[in-house]
Amino acid sequence: MHIRTFRIWAAVIAIAGAFGFSSAASAQAGAPAGKAPVAKPATAKAIFAGGCFWCMEPPYDKLDGVLATTSGYIGGKTRNPTYEQISTGTTGHTEAVQVEYDPKKISYEKLLEVFWVNIDPTVKNRQFCDIGTQYRTGIFTLDDEQRRLAEASKAKLETSKPFKQPIVTEITAAAEFWSAEDYHQDYYKKNPVRYKFYRSGCGRDERLKELWGKAPE
Repeated sequence: MHIRTFRIWAAVIAIAGAFGFSSAASAQAGAPAGKAPVAKPATAKAIFAGGCFWCMEPPYDKLDGVLATTSGYIGGKTRNPTYEQISTGTTGHTEAVQVEYDPKKISYEKLLEVFWVNIDPTVKNRQFCDIGTQYRTGIFTLDDEQRRLAEASKAKLETSKPFKQPIVTEITAAAEFWSAEDYHQDYYKKNPVRYKFYRSGCGRDERLKELWGKAPE
């Protein structure tokens, strides 16, 4: 079965089993708009696009200091887009993950380091087996400091990267981030067999090992 066809099929199956199941990240994303947030310890957010968002949640979820990850869409013009709209590649969005973290426990610089080794930064408008502008890589900065750190990280990587090709990953000021449907959140936890089949069939870890010398742990 073609990998893209499998992914669409897997998403449809996941919808059927998604009722009654929601992740903490999805619950946070679905909070009513316009209401003042409940007081809580200082947190920060970061947004990264690395191809299929199913595959970008795990490397961040396991980090000490990361509080939640949310799969979603960013960079397009359509408001509140759906997965079906995004999949056409015509809305301008890319799949991304929003990472909520405690800056006292983990730095933005560390999040950037994790981002780079989990993507192929040498190709435009695709990641591994997924092709289209909706799979382009990007760092979407939320303030001037994130922009400065992201630019510095990219510049440093240009001089130390273990491959010859140039880095084409974009660094862009974040527009509105739209949370993806509930069945996409924590997909790797809810559907581990389907997730592993997709990830393996897409050649993600094989290509990451080629680029970085090892696959992500």
